Amino acid sequence: MASSVSSTFISGHEILKHSMLEDDPNCNSSMSSELEDIKNPRWGPSHKGAQELAQLYSKGKRIQEILSVVVAVALMVVDLCYLIYYFQLESYGVILLSGCTGILSADFSSGLLHWAADTWGSVDLPVLGKNFIRPFREHHIDPTAITRHDFIETNGDNFMVIILPLGYMAFNLSFHTEDQIIHFYAWYCYLFLFSIFISVTNQIHKWSHMYYGLPKWVQYLQDCHVILPRKHHRKHHVSPHETFFCITTGWSNYPLEILQFWKTLEYFIERVTGQKPRADDFKWADKRN
Repeated sequence: MASSVSSTFISGHEILKHSMLEDDPNCNSSMSSELEDIKNPRWGPSHKGAQELAQLYSKGKRIQEILSVVVAVALMVVDLCYLIYYFQLESYGVILLSGCTGILSADFSSGLLHWAADTWGSVDLPVLGKNFIRPFREHHIDPTAITRHDFIETNGDNFMVIILPLGYMAFNLSFHTEDQIIHFYAWYCYLFLFSIFISVTNQIHKWSHMYYGLPKWVQYLQDCHVILPRKHHRKHHVSPHETFFCITTGWSNYPLEILQFWKTLEYFIERVTGQKPRADDFKWADKRN
């Protein structure tokens, strides 16, 4: 599992050789026909590490996800009502620009969070480990597990992340004067649309792992690279999962790889802390029997 494919532009052959064939309904196969891979699969729901990680999903975590969705949706409605109330016809250009910058910011932010949780930390960490790092470890050794998660489990953490910016907006829109709100209207549009794109990121991520039963409109958006395409995201799932972290649209991935952005960050963090990138990820991947 720790073998590396270093090229930024990964070939189709390398994807097939070093990642799970997600369009195989058995969810375990790769190009390898080695007996070891048949008895102790490198990926999929039969992988021992994936089974252990799935069992760590707790009732408390489920409650946190439900509350996050409820609170975030309520704040979305409040903020949207205020934005509509203060909308002025000449603001349409501001909204368009806010949408573009919001989706780009969300894509980069998704990559930053994804990279951090994939690369550092451990499932054994108090609170954070089992609740927030665990799903990233499970996803690498059973990528199709996300397709079996319901809406709450798929999206709960993303909704939790946006509670703070949406709450900040709701407070300001409720207590600031009309002049202040109009003055900062562009900023509020950006913050709202950024939050919306963050909230749908993991649903988009889930769709990128679904090879069956996707709505036609989702496939169309993927094919046009408006949202994360399936073939594009497969490059992240080439072991050891060190590239293509952005998962809202994936637009940021090529520029960041050309700049060697993630590898540079990892180099400096390892030099300062002595911690090896993805050490915990490899540990769970090796639990094959």
